[in-house]
Amino acid sequence: MTRDPCPHIITGMQNSDVVRIFEELGDLLEIQNANPFRVRAYRNAARTLGGLTESLADILADEKRSLEEIPGIGHDLAEKIRTIATTGSLPQLEELRAEVPRGVVDMLRIQGLGPKKAAALFKELGITSLDLLKAAAESGEVAKLKGFGEKTAKTILEGLAHIEQAGVRMYFAEAQPLAEAILDGLRKLPEVSQAEAAGSYRRRRETVGDLDVLVTSSGAAAPMDFVAGHPLVEKVLSRGDTKQRVRLTAGIEMDVRVVPDESYGAALQYFTGSKDHNIVIRRRAQDRDLKINEYGVFHGDKSVAGRTEAEIYEAVGLPWIPPELREDRGEIERAEKGTLPKLIELGDMRGDLHMHTTATDGAATIDEMIAGAKARGLKYIAITDHSKRVSMANGLDGARLRAHWKKIDKVRKSTTGIEVLCGVECDILEDATLDLPDDVLAEADWVIAVLHYGLKQPREQIMKRLMAAIRNPHVSALGHLTGRMIGKRPGAEMNRDEVLKAAADHGVMIEINAHPSRLDIDDVGAAAARDLGIPIVIDTDAHSVNGLDVMQYGIWQARRAGLEAKDVANTRPWTQFKKLLKK
Repeated sequence: MTRDPCPHIITGMQNSDVVRIFEELGDLLEIQNANPFRVRAYRNAARTLGGLTESLADILADEKRSLEEIPGIGHDLAEKIRTIATTGSLPQLEELRAEVPRGVVDMLRIQGLGPKKAAALFKELGITSLDLLKAAAESGEVAKLKGFGEKTAKTILEGLAHIEQAGVRMYFAEAQPLAEAILDGLRKLPEVSQAEAAGSYRRRRETVGDLDVLVTSSGAAAPMDFVAGHPLVEKVLSRGDTKQRVRLTAGIEMDVRVVPDESYGAALQYFTGSKDHNIVIRRRAQDRDLKINEYGVFHGDKSVAGRTEAEIYEAVGLPWIPPELREDRGEIERAEKGTLPKLIELGDMRGDLHMHTTATDGAATIDEMIAGAKARGLKYIAITDHSKRVSMANGLDGARLRAHWKKIDKVRKSTTGIEVLCGVECDILEDATLDLPDDVLAEADWVIAVLHYGLKQPREQIMKRLMAAIRNPHVSALGHLTGRMIGKRPGAEMNRDEVLKAAADHGVMIEINAHPSRLDIDDVGAAAARDLGIPIVIDTDAHSVNGLDVMQYGIWQARRAGLEAKDVANTRPWTQFKKLLKK
């Protein structure tokens, strides 16, 4: 590997590299039943570093900086980060990998299968892969194992089916720094005039299966050589005259295509997709006696457009359509009518109404979260620590919550430039009651009701729970509606249309949770909420100051839903937003 001009630091090291190693360490230690405090230290460090906007490599390269200045990173963790930065790995991790096969760690992706059960499957049945686990569950071996039974075996098979359906995909948020690092380098090459990522990445899908990069260059060799030698590239899989396929160190594959200037717009439109959107565009071209492909728009053998995307759409009688909308979900008709939305942007946001502090499982104090929000230009926030049902996060009962609110109230009285709401993230319990009594909730400025547990209950009970929350006069919004974790667990089964209709009738807002693993409610659901006139709030669910920066992912989800700033409640100035509050 090439090395940074600053001594010993591996070039191309990403924060995500360290996060992955710490997450894997936590998994392996849990499987080995290690001290839970050690496990938690790695988990917390991974979460902190995952939300860090500054490069760890930059901090290490600066003699005046110290890793220990990062909240939660002590001397021991800092030393491990330095080892990763200089060697690319960690001896402790290699030792644990030798003891626990990778397939055993993969079992933790199955909802409801924790480290103790994964360890039992490994030690008792010798299961070392998901394929072996599936076979053992189907044959009945798993059900016979002590502490398992038929119900657990069924849960395992359901979880495996969900993983298979998700396929090998990466969160957009994980793919983004990889794609942008390579694009940034390509754009700096003197031979390259344009470089852009296409595909589902450019449409800002929640997950990305691979990456497509388009380049215009005075020659194909320079950009291909650059990508082949990039530290983020593990292997060149194929290379032709104008196309190259590589595998990145993170496991995802990337196609690099060098196209002529006169075809760049056509190629960008073609490879951005989606397939369904492009079928409609090609059909419109055929109706005009034109042919569209990745090389351009042709009338017979004559090229009539191709240099820009705007030319492609103009050729078929349409204005340019934002990539996030290209899913054939009505965007063509709106473009025809001239009613395409002016999509929401990050700069439109004025508030963030879902965040946590050290009162429960957050990494920052009340003062630090307020300061972080102010630094990001927000004008109002709600601090919403967990209610008591989330015991693993040190959730608050009524007495502790009231004491917490008193602290918030004291801080906000001495704070200027931002409004701070006393809020709570209140669980909707399995028996269709709320986790806190009404007399406590009545004192809150903002109540966001959520499903955390019992997500596999029958649809009828899930609906009963959600309706109870919606009808409660103190609930302001439903947060991360389905409770899903993308690629890891499906959301609760519900009649979404019925839920949204009830929310509209009772004045309950719907959240787009911006955390990359949630993005819940999804884009289709958000559009449905918008159509019912429900105010939508985009929140970060931040557990640290840096966690406030995931707002951008919620914005992209909202753009895929076709939302404008006016559709999102927390784009409004405080004087307007407070009119939406129930109190």
